Amino acid sequence: MLVEVRDEAGNMVNDASGGERLHEVSMVVNGVHRSAAVPARRLLSDFLRHDLGLTGTHVGCEHGVCGACTVLLGGRPIRACLQFAVMHDGAEITTVEGCARQDGELGTVQQAFRDCHGLQCGFCTPGFVTTITAYLEENPSPTEEEAREAIAGNLCRCTGYQNIVASVLRAAELRATEPRTMEPRTSEPGTTVLRAAGEAEVSP
Repeated sequence: MLVEVRDEAGNMVNDASGGERLHEVSMVVNGVHRSAAVPARRLLSDFLRHDLGLTGTHVGCEHGVCGACTVLLGGRPIRACLQFAVMHDGAEITTVEGCARQDGELGTVQQAFRDCHGLQCGFCTPGFVTTITAYLEENPSPTEEEAREAIAGNLCRCTGYQNIVASVLRAAELRATEPRTMEPRTSEPGTTVLRAAGEAEVSP
């Protein structure tokens, strides 16, 4: 078990690994304040998976190409495998777990993937769900061509993308039929964000 101590400057140090300095990183993840002491080199993807236990964020290529590690930073998609956790101290992060409804039921995009069989092995799915969740906040009524463009930055080796495109369009349909509420956006005071009743907030 690692023992955490502080050096003369007040920085946390892991004395069990030769004095590697640790940094206390705090974030609001899926609406919950979370924190952990990690080395400066800890990737955001590893911070989420290993330090916070949110294993829905998958790590594929580790070069920012496949998109499996995509999470939302203030509502905008980023590649978690290309970011250090310490870069986002105090940030608001949404993972695929946060795309579910507050009652634990599937969120709109997740339900659309289920309806349209938009996944097979499922490894790439978390990155698609977060990407599409953010995209539909900007374009709630995409055409098929726009849906294809929206997912172009994420790779899938199973589905051939046809059912993923269908899932984007299905998610747009579901959003259009659900009651939407206007609530203050916590990341930008004075602005508002639309979300489905019962669905976790994602700031665009």
